[in-house]
Amino acid sequence: MKILEVIFDLENKASRLVELERKMASPDFWNNQEEARRVIDKANQLKRWTEPFEELEKKLRDLKELLELAEDEEDGLGEELERDAQAIEKKLDDLEMVHMLSGKDDYRDAILTIHPGAGGTESQDWAQMLARMYSRWIEDHGYKSHVLDLQPGDEAGLKSITIEIAGKYAYGYLKAEKGVHRLVRISPFDANSRRHTSFASVFVYPEIEDNLDVKIEEKDLRIDTFRSSGAGGQHVNKTDSAVRITHLPTGIVVQCQNERSQHRNKENALKILRARLYQHMLEEERVERQALEAEKKEIAWGSQIRSYVLHPYTMVKDHRTGEERGDALSVLDGELDNFIQAYLKQFGSS
Repeated sequence: MKILEVIFDLENKASRLVELERKMASPDFWNNQEEARRVIDKANQLKRWTEPFEELEKKLRDLKELLELAEDEEDGLGEELERDAQAIEKKLDDLEMVHMLSGKDDYRDAILTIHPGAGGTESQDWAQMLARMYSRWIEDHGYKSHVLDLQPGDEAGLKSITIEIAGKYAYGYLKAEKGVHRLVRISPFDANSRRHTSFASVFVYPEIEDNLDVKIEEKDLRIDTFRSSGAGGQHVNKTDSAVRITHLPTGIVVQCQNERSQHRNKENALKILRARLYQHMLEEERVERQALEAEKKEIAWGSQIRSYVLHPYTMVKDHRTGEERGDALSVLDGELDNFIQAYLKQFGSS
C-alpha cells in the first residue's frame, strides 16, 4: 500500500478515536456496561494505530525545525539531518507494515503449536529446531513467551510444544508461519549419513481474554487428570498433575502437563481451549461449518508452505510468496522477518 494511503487511513482512525473519547467522557457512559466495554476495547485498538502516527508527526516537526535552523548555519547539521531523515523513513516503513496488520485479531497475543509429521526421531528433532527458531525470533523482537505444554520425543526432539507469545501484534506477525514446514538435510541420526526429508506443522491461534468473546460452560467440559509422561522431576511423574480437557459440543481436546501444579496445568489448558474455541467460532461465522483442525493440511510432501534445505546446498524458500534466502542457518537462528513481511505484503490481514 502506498504510504499516502496509509497516512490517510491513520488520520481517519485518529478522527474515530476522538469520537470514541467524547463518548467515554459522557456522564452516562457506564449506564450500559457491555457497550462501554466495547467502546473502550475499540478505542484501545485505535490507539495502537494512532500513537505511532503521532510519534511520527512529532519527528517530522522536529526535522522541519532542524531544516530551518540549517538554513541559518554554515555547517555541522548535514549529518544530523541525514540521520533524522533516515529514522523517519524507517518509521514510515514500520507504519506501512503495521497497517497491513488490520485483521480483527492481529493485535492480540498468540498461541503457537508445533507438531512433527511422520518419521519418528527425525521429524521430532525438526520440531525442536523450529521451536528454537521461533524462540530466537520472539527474543529478538522483545516479546515474552511461556511454554504452556511440552511433550519430549522418545529419543530426541519434541512430540509437541505449545508456546504463549505476549506482545504487540504477536498474532498478526506469527500467523504468517501457519502451515507445514519441510526440512532437507543429512540426518544426524543415520549411521550411513543419508539425506532425509522431515515435516512439521505450525499452527497459530490468537489468544483470547476471559471475556464476552467466548463463553465456556462447566457442563460442556470433561476434565481428566493423568500422570505426566515428560521430564520434570519425581513430583510431576508421581502425581496426576497433567490435565486433559474435552469440550463436548465441539469435540476440541486440549491438554497440558508442563507445570508441576494440576491447577496451573488446568489454567493453561483453559487458555488454549479459549483460543481454539474463538477460532472455531470465527469459522462458523464464515459459514465454513468445520472443525478448526480441518484447516490443517496433511503434514507431508506437497503441502508445505516453506522448505529449509541444508544439503546439498543451503536455502530457505517460501512457496506462497516466492521469498528466498541462501543463508538457511541464519533463518533457523530466528531471522524470519523477510518471510513474514513478504507474506503480509501479499496476503495482508487474511
